[in-house]
Amino acid sequence: MWNVSMLFWNILGAVVYLVAASHGWVIPAERDAGIHAVTGEPFVWFAAIAPVLALFLLTNLIWVIVISVRRQWKHSRMWFLGFPIWITAIIVDFAHHG
Repeated sequence: MWNVSMLFWNILGAVVYLVAASHGWVIPAERDAGIHAVTGEPFVWFAAIAPVLALFLLTNLIWVIVISVRRQWKHSRMWFLGFPIWITAIIVDFAHHG
């Protein structure tokens, strides 16, 4: 049961990541007008996502350590389902950068 909740928290974390990352996305109206302002966006983007990524990297690392120590290999399937969630979130994020 705790594996399902951890997977849920990863989904929630990916959503929080996307909301935080959206502050650094290119504004479509500016892109259409040919404006490419990148002065501080990478710094704003990184400052917004770094705590989210650090928290969930640590959480998922602890999760896999618990699975390994307890030798509950069947629970690792849920852990592996976190990868496509985070990869999808990163792809969506990077698709919105100019």
